[in-house]
Amino acid sequence: MGNILVIEDNEDIANGLRDNLELEGHAVRTAETGALGVAEAKGWNPDVIILDLGLPDMDGHHVMRQLPREGVTSGILILSARDAEAEKVVGLRLGAEDYVTKPFGMLELLARVELILRRGRVAAAPLEIVAPQRAIVRLGPLEIDRDARQVKRHGRLVSLSPKEFDLLDALIGRGGAVVKRSDLLREVWGYSGFVSSRTVDTHIAQLRRKLESDPANPEFILTVQKAGYRMAM
Repeated sequence: MGNILVIEDNEDIANGLRDNLELEGHAVRTAETGALGVAEAKGWNPDVIILDLGLPDMDGHHVMRQLPREGVTSGILILSARDAEAEKVVGLRLGAEDYVTKPFGMLELLARVELILRRGRVAAAPLEIVAPQRAIVRLGPLEIDRDARQVKRHGRLVSLSPKEFDLLDALIGRGGAVVKRSDLLREVWGYSGFVSSRTVDTHIAQLRRKLESDPANPEFILTVQKAGYRMAM
């Protein structure tokens, strides 16, 4: 079970989330403004923050920028009525683990919270390293260090979010074979097929912007029509 902070100004939604999360065994706190949410997160550092973007005192994106400055490392799930793709891209670029639009299904939201918690537990688990080896893949100007989770382009470090690197690594791991969107959703996000594949497409677009010389005509991350994506290896 985990510690969940809900930053949401709609009292009915906040109470509904708290009640359902507590029924799942989670410890839940709520905050109705961005300032209160940041203060609560700083003092508690919860496992997951469910964040509304339309807060009365500040935009949720501002909250996301402020949290790392306060040392908060929580996984963030954005819950917003804003359903434009541009809004989702901004949220993901700022480090959100997931983005759910209102109105939402409670069971699906609970499942997504559990996935964020599960990924956090895996990341925190101690690893036994035997005879470590560097797994470095070079593709033209790109140098991908799979062990260090770093990417360089023309020798310069490229800043990727954890999910962006996970997606890139999943494609590299297939050795140039085509990977279906549903397989990427399951492997990278842990989702089953009912989740929209736009999650994958949005992250692919972000990777291309960061890694390709011409994102509109990609050289490395290729689309295979009606099939999925593959790396040109």
